[in-house]
Amino acid sequence: QLQASGGGLVQPGGSLTLSCAVSEPLNYNAIGWFRQAPGKEREGLSCISRDGRKIMYEGSVKGRFTVSRDTDKKTVYLQMHNLKVEDTAIYYCARRTAGGSTFCSTRAHMFVEWGQGTQVTVSS
Repeated sequence: QLQASGGGLVQPGGSLTLSCAVSEPLNYNAIGWFRQAPGKEREGLSCISRDGRKIMYEGSVKGRFTVSRDTDKKTVYLQMHNLKVEDTAIYYCARRTAGGSTFCSTRAHMFVEWGQGTQVTVSS
């Protein structure tokens, strides 16, 4: 199981950190971050591999979002800076246990288990 949390209301230019708590050790799980805005398709944002050595970001968030993890807490974080109104969405984390230790993808269909999302609203 996994659960995303940390969403909320923030002004444009502000920051938020999302957490994804995972029930299994992180070295068993590649974790992806995704979001879905109203009326839009789910969008892949970032991923971190099982061994933590491979990290990817999609262009829309590159340079503004940072993914990290705490293996002791079995938690993956998504630090979001310089938030924009268009970042408003429900944010999800997802996990995949299959594949090599460096597997990392932002394609939603590659992930088999999804947590409940957390709402991020960027508004003045």
